[in-house]
Amino acid sequence: FRRVLFRSKMGEFFLEDLLRQIHPAEHYGTQHSFRSGETVDAVIRIGESLVCVDSKFPLESFVRLLQLPEDDAEAKRRERKAFVAAIKRHADGIAKKYVLPDEGTYDFALMYIPAENVYYETILREEAGEDSLHSYLLSRRVIPVSPSSLYAYLQVIVLGLRGLKVETHARKLAQDLQRLSGELGRFQTDFAVLGKHLRNAAGSYDEGAKRLDKFEARLGSLVEPETDTAPALPGSDISS
Repeated sequence: FRRVLFRSKMGEFFLEDLLRQIHPAEHYGTQHSFRSGETVDAVIRIGESLVCVDSKFPLESFVRLLQLPEDDAEAKRRERKAFVAAIKRHADGIAKKYVLPDEGTYDFALMYIPAENVYYETILREEAGEDSLHSYLLSRRVIPVSPSSLYAYLQVIVLGLRGLKVETHARKLAQDLQRLSGELGRFQTDFAVLGKHLRNAAGSYDEGAKRLDKFEARLGSLVEPETDTAPALPGSDISS
């Protein structure tokens, strides 16, 4: 009984301590306020949105349930019914106050139950003919967590944060590759045009060289001196 009361008073402290152990400071906050004036015990930042965590679990009815004698089945049944109704009202309050997508939250919130035995009575143990409390909570988008299951949820969230970082890097890498692909495409086009110009220039050079050779040949034939074949003058051949 004293342990339950102690955990009730220390629930918020234990919640913050658990968050501190698992998450970097920039990924969680405490006493986060909304425009309505409501303040949630803790928020976990995942990407651009928040997961709200409420630790103000109503233990009064549960304490009364524990205090009843085991042989008073009817009283226990009534008190358990009151206990379940109190949890439903609390979940309704969480859904109304802390599931606020227009203020940056996800469309669900966590209800922190500060003791494993309370979590057992709340979630795992159901009386015959009793409607599923767990189903009701999920229908309100409120997920109940105990200290041990919250740790598991937080581990999943940590992995989710890492996944978001990988996704961000992958998206940036894909954007860089797409940009480089475009630049490569433009370079290939420019290079092909340059090659075409070079091939045209080489063809023009070869054609010009051939024409120059022909021109030199014709010019050479015009300026080359002809051989002298005129007959000798009479008497020019003087015999000795």
